[in-house]
Amino acid sequence: MGEKDNVENMVKNWFTETAQVEWRRLGRDPYHNIEFTVTTHFLERFLPKRGLVLDAGGGPGRYTIELAKKGYRITLLDLVPEMLKLARRRIRRAGVSRKVDKIVQGSIEDLSCFSDETFDAVLCLGGPLCHLLNIEQREEAASELLRVAKKGAPLFISVISRLGLLITLLTQFPHEIQYAMHHWEVGDYVPGKQGEGFTAAHWFLPEELQTLFENKGAEKITFAGLEGLSSHHRKETNRLYKDSESGKIWTEILLRTCTHPSVVGISEHFLLVCRKATRERPNLC
Repeated sequence: MGEKDNVENMVKNWFTETAQVEWRRLGRDPYHNIEFTVTTHFLERFLPKRGLVLDAGGGPGRYTIELAKKGYRITLLDLVPEMLKLARRRIRRAGVSRKVDKIVQGSIEDLSCFSDETFDAVLCLGGPLCHLLNIEQREEAASELLRVAKKGAPLFISVISRLGLLITLLTQFPHEIQYAMHHWEVGDYVPGKQGEGFTAAHWFLPEELQTLFENKGAEKITFAGLEGLSSHHRKETNRLYKDSESGKIWTEILLRTCTHPSVVGISEHFLLVCRKATRERPNLC
């Protein structure tokens, strides 16, 4: 079995065991809900008013359900059968089954089950791209996500931040600080080699993610830090949101500041919003 298969099995096993945790993650407390709030803010700003949306690597279907409630038709794709099993239950419970066209097991590296320019928008949220450790795999995934999008369609890609990860190492895993330089210079994490506590992952810099998609024919619209100024301040954030008026004020601050370059890179997760170019780029070679 090759390294790629080992990593894929590692990722599958992790998310099979943590499917329920992943469903609860964005709603477990006000701090984690910020990622969902900021993401949906940008979905509302840049999605077309209606259409067919691909939720690629959508796990248990939280964004699938949210957009289905708003009237979009959704196709949900994920690598992990247990995630899709949970998604089916949650979709039925939410009463939006008629808006979910397909639920497909598959990888963001290979979307060959979909024709070119099928979708009016494409989502890849919560970091599926992070679980491809090989640059060629990430390039293939970016190509596929863009291929299935219609010309001019928006794409929403969120990943785990490399700078944010270093701060997480400082605040939560100081006993693993010996791996900090590896995380900074290489950006890859393999359990057992660079610590414990998560599955195989690649941490991104904003410029790295932007270049990945621009090289495949995307045009950047904006970046957003998803936890923003609350990043790595879980206790303080949760305490603040106990007062509803203070919470409203802070949410507005987060939405006003999340696109500032100083905020994007140090957030735990950040979001790239881009669109598929409407014209082919000229070949300058």
